[in-house]
Amino acid sequence: MNSFSSKIKKELSEINNLNNKEQVQAELYGYLLTISSNKFITENQYNINRFSKLLNNCDENNYKIEMIGKNFCIILAKKNIDGLLQRLQKFECDSNDEENKFKNNKESEEIKKAIARGAFMSSGSVSNPKNIYHLEIIFDEKENAEKIKDILDNGIVETKILKRDKTYILYIKDGENISRFLAFIGANKSVLDFEDERVLKDMRNNVNRIVNCETSNLSKTISTSIRQIEDIKFIKSKKKFDKLTLKEQELANLRLQNPEASLIELGKLLEKPISKSGVNHRLNAISKLAEELRTNNKN
Repeated sequence: MNSFSSKIKKELSEINNLNNKEQVQAELYGYLLTISSNKFITENQYNINRFSKLLNNCDENNYKIEMIGKNFCIILAKKNIDGLLQRLQKFECDSNDEENKFKNNKESEEIKKAIARGAFMSSGSVSNPKNIYHLEIIFDEKENAEKIKDILDNGIVETKILKRDKTYILYIKDGENISRFLAFIGANKSVLDFEDERVLKDMRNNVNRIVNCETSNLSKTISTSIRQIEDIKFIKSKKKFDKLTLKEQELANLRLQNPEASLIELGKLLEKPISKSGVNHRLNAISKLAEELRTNNKN
């Protein structure tokens, strides 16, 4: 797991709401939505600690914690998971059910937050915003992914689901929506960290765009200047410089003396300054003469 996700889960694991039985049950329900076997495996110690506390607070003590390689693993009996899911079915009530207290009383928002938090803690991750904006939660069952999507899409954040191999991925790819999701599940400090990175990234991107634009413009100016200088030198080599008007000769000499100057700058250097379009008109006349001389030279 990347360090950014780990920091988020550490913050979430420290949320002090374990004395609220219904929020604890709702968060545990979110965990269970992502698990299809009797094993919960994670490389994050904060995550395993949080899950075990939720189980204990729901009076489920019949489990064991093992290490599998570098991963932590909580193992429950299958019948215990089935029993937990049966006890937590109240969170699956139809949203149109008037007796559904988890969606109609003042605590309903906290219950939704707890369910989404549990699902994220169990199998969610966030890419480092320095690189890309991407948050995902992995589910084994599409139905369970849709349960979390229904919670989040209800005016909170926009999410999408895609199938990856045998799993279903609930994901967010927009920076603002990721911030809103993190705030929704209670990762307030992580939101600030995420937004700091977003601001820096946007600033870097803007600077890069400006630099690229200026570099592109400079490159065009230089390549155009080289072509103009070649035309002027060619005209002089053919002893045809006097074919140009005096104003065109003045500009041609200035171009030779100032190869990096822009058209605007050249216009200001003239004895009688002219606009960019005026400079361009005279340079076009010079280029036209050079082209005619090249054509005649070929013939």
